[in-house]
Amino acid sequence: MSDPTTTTSIRRSGIRVRTLGAIAAHSLDDEVVRKRDLSIGDRVIVRTRNSIYTLISLGGDSFLVSGGWYDSHGRSPAAVDVHGCTYGGSAIRSDLVAAPGLFLELSDFVLTTRIRAVGVIPWG
Repeated sequence: MSDPTTTTSIRRSGIRVRTLGAIAAHSLDDEVVRKRDLSIGDRVIVRTRNSIYTLISLGGDSFLVSGGWYDSHGRSPAAVDVHGCTYGGSAIRSDLVAAPGLFLELSDFVLTTRIRAVGVIPWG
């Protein structure tokens, strides 16, 4: 078996488990979108397993969100805060807006399916 601190995941009894090393390495990923790197008006496009979301930065944690769940429930666009991204459990990266492999968690209790790709369109 390979070194568990360098693998992205290991399997134990049929359950996929992320190692601490893999989680830490994920924070260095080039595709990670951090709140601090966005300006007001920047658009973040998030493709999840089931949907595509557009988030427009309103500053800090606040975003105008459309697509996905919001479109299907007639709530687009919705002004919400981005709580951050989770690995599928209760640990949350509150500094992130989106990162492939994680789940986006919003202040109105919307939790997306796993993020597959992200992109940023700068304002202006």
